[in-house]
Amino acid sequence: MEDTVSALRSLMVSHSPPLDALVVPSEDYHLSEYVSARDKRREFVSGFTGSAGLALITKKEALLWTDGRYFLQAEKELSAGWKLMRIGEDPAVDIWMADNLPKEASVGVDPWCISIDTAQRWERAFAEKQQKLVPTSKNLVDEVWINRPPAEINAVIVHPVKFAGRSVADKLKDLRKKLVHEQTRGIIFTALDEVAWLYNIRGSDVAYCPVVHAFAIVTSNSAFIYVDKQKVSVEVQTHLVENGIEIQEYTAVSSDATLLATDELDAVSTAKAALAETEARKIPSEIDKSVNGEHQAEENSNDLIWADPVSCCYALYAKLNPDTVLLQQSPLALAKALKNSVELDGLKKAHIRDGAAVVQYLVWLDKKMQDIYGASGYFLEKDSVKKEKHLQSLKLTEVTVSDQLEGFRASKEHFKGLSFPTISSVGSNAAIIHYFPKAETCAELDPDKIYLFDSGAQYLDGTTDITRTVHFGKPSTHEKACYTAVLKGHIALGNARFPNGTNGHSLDILARIPLWKDGLDYRHGTGHGIGSYLNVHEGFEELSLFLYCLF
Repeated sequence: MEDTVSALRSLMVSHSPPLDALVVPSEDYHLSEYVSARDKRREFVSGFTGSAGLALITKKEALLWTDGRYFLQAEKELSAGWKLMRIGEDPAVDIWMADNLPKEASVGVDPWCISIDTAQRWERAFAEKQQKLVPTSKNLVDEVWINRPPAEINAVIVHPVKFAGRSVADKLKDLRKKLVHEQTRGIIFTALDEVAWLYNIRGSDVAYCPVVHAFAIVTSNSAFIYVDKQKVSVEVQTHLVENGIEIQEYTAVSSDATLLATDELDAVSTAKAALAETEARKIPSEIDKSVNGEHQAEENSNDLIWADPVSCCYALYAKLNPDTVLLQQSPLALAKALKNSVELDGLKKAHIRDGAAVVQYLVWLDKKMQDIYGASGYFLEKDSVKKEKHLQSLKLTEVTVSDQLEGFRASKEHFKGLSFPTISSVGSNAAIIHYFPKAETCAELDPDKIYLFDSGAQYLDGTTDITRTVHFGKPSTHEKACYTAVLKGHIALGNARFPNGTNGHSLDILARIPLWKDGLDYRHGTGHGIGSYLNVHEGFEELSLFLYCLF
């Protein structure tokens, strides 16, 4: 890691202008929470493997900001040359840079990996000392990452309406109504799950997330997807063309954003369509005229371009005229979070199948704990005699048991893989919120220690996330008190009655009060939304508790 930091410092010195600091975010070009192997730049630079964090390299220091979920993990993974900055306890990165970097300092960042909102917030923080944010033309980490994983060519797949619940035509129709309502003539989508949801496609470009590396632009008269065309089969091409979606190469989004800014994108698209009309007829299709027909008759003279300041990257925003950009949350965020009747039905069915797999796993694990370690047992209630360690020919580890859990899930209908790496943790490891066991270092199960597993799966009809904590021996008085407080928090939140429009943050305190009374707390959210065969974390909060419960 030290050699990497030194190499980056050399590039910082030779950069024009020379950089006093370099920011290395966790995010990819789509500002994703989870990224592909080749986009794990912050992990490569710092050695910290958590999904959330930001690295800052200055001329003399290397710092890593992360949140409370990862404090313990970061302490273990960061080398001596790095300083851990705890979000919520230490100064925020923009405040730290403004206070600690010299006057007129230049701070470099890849503009594709930072949001509009973040860039503008930093620029405001830098203003007092005339510091400036410098968008780099190349990602400097890529310049020193010699063995960077290659780009994978993973096929795009069509997500059938029988699972999606709504057609692309319906979604585009509703979206264009919102464009008119907000007096905008076009919108840019960079969030992978929003592109996948809008166009009813899925993929495997990011582990555990069935998404495709793609951008989208939708205007009053046109719709575009920007994707590596090698990933697009004839079936997918037909699906997109039938829904009036023009397929462009992934890198073309930059030039098309410029055309969008000057209101030339639709005209260029029309010209291309006329030239390609003969080729288009070779694709057997019945293009839905409501996609590119009904809305064309509705004039839209508005000049604003819509971009979500949190999910849209600064590089694309820089292509637009800032005076004609509507910075507002994406209209797809709520539409995607509010599941339709088909998605709700699939969500229930997926959780029933997933719940059955978890129960199968617990029964299997309970029996193994009795047979191998002489645990008392919950399900079979048979007498066991604890065996001498040296006589045991078998053992259970955090990894071997999590593999068994995946096997039970894999036997269920519509299973497509896990929704995130399984957190299978024994004893003190269970206190590491996003602990990830490795075969060579993981712990062995112990009937006298807590065992926690936090896991989920991707099914064609839904995504799941479930956490359970069990103890195969006799939990201590303190452990009982802690988990009783957690149970009280569950009950308090589950019984809450609240006005329409109340958000999760307002209700969060109800789950924590029983713990606070005993001086306890947890460093993560209380709940989160889940996608419909999409990302396991969805922006809008729902009251599905993420607390660890005593089984």
